[in-house]
Amino acid sequence: PSGTGRKGSLLAIALANGVEIDHACGGVRACSTCHVLVREGLETLPEASEDEEDMLDNAPALEACSRLACQAVPDGTRDVVAEVPS
Repeated sequence: PSGTGRKGSLLAIALANGVEIDHACGGVRACSTCHVLVREGLETLPEASEDEEDMLDNAPALEACSRLACQAVPDGTRDVVAEVPS
């Protein structure tokens, strides 16, 4: 789907399953509204790019497990549990 970030991203998966995650920029790594905390399965995601890390610097409640849902694409080897910070 258009506007959901990288193909197979946590954002695309969430939206396809009726889980709403804000994504003001349409998944192009230009905001931090789709910030999620990956509680399980972080190792199944590729490392964040420098651009993603720069954008995460703007996100509130930043943690070591923070990712942009539009950029985080799990490899499918195990389940991923992500939380939308309040």
